[in-house]
Amino acid sequence: MITNYRIAYQQHDHQRCISSAISRAEALCRQQNARLTPTRRRVLSVIWQSHRPLGAYAITEAINQTEHRVLPPTVYRAIDFLLELGLIHRIDSLNAYIGCAFPDAPHSDTFLICRQCGSVAECCDDIIEQAISEATQRARFLPESRSLEILGLCPGCQG
Repeated sequence: MITNYRIAYQQHDHQRCISSAISRAEALCRQQNARLTPTRRRVLSVIWQSHRPLGAYAITEAINQTEHRVLPPTVYRAIDFLLELGLIHRIDSLNAYIGCAFPDAPHSDTFLICRQCGSVAECCDDIIEQAISEATQRARFLPESRSLEILGLCPGCQG
C-alpha cells in the first residue's frame, strides 16, 4: 500500500518546490515532445510559489507585478497546457489551480483544503483509489475524471 501526502502547511522551502516542479515539467515536456515556453514556465512557477490555490487573474497579476505584461488569455492558454500535461490541478470548488505533487504517476485528485489559511495538500492513497474504483465498477459507471475535495482545518489552524 502506498500512502503519500504532500503536507503543504508544514514549514519548508518553497523555492525547492518550484525548482522540483520546473525540473519535472521539463522532463515531462521532453518525454511528450512538448514545449515549456517561458510563459508556461512562469505560470507554473507562480502556481508553486505557495501551496494556496490561485485563480487565473491572481496568476496574471503576480506575473505582471514582476515582469512584462501578460494578458489573461495568455495565462489561460498556459494553464490549459499545464493541465493537459498533468502538471497542475484545478480545484473546482475554488475555481483555482494548484501544482500537482505527483505528475509522474496516475492518480485521482484528492485535496485537503484548509478553510482558514487556504493551504491545500494533495493526497495520493491506494486505499482511496481502490474505494473509488470499486464503487464505480459496482455502479457500472465509467468515470472520466475524479476529484475529491475535503474541507477542514490544517494542524496549524486547529489551535
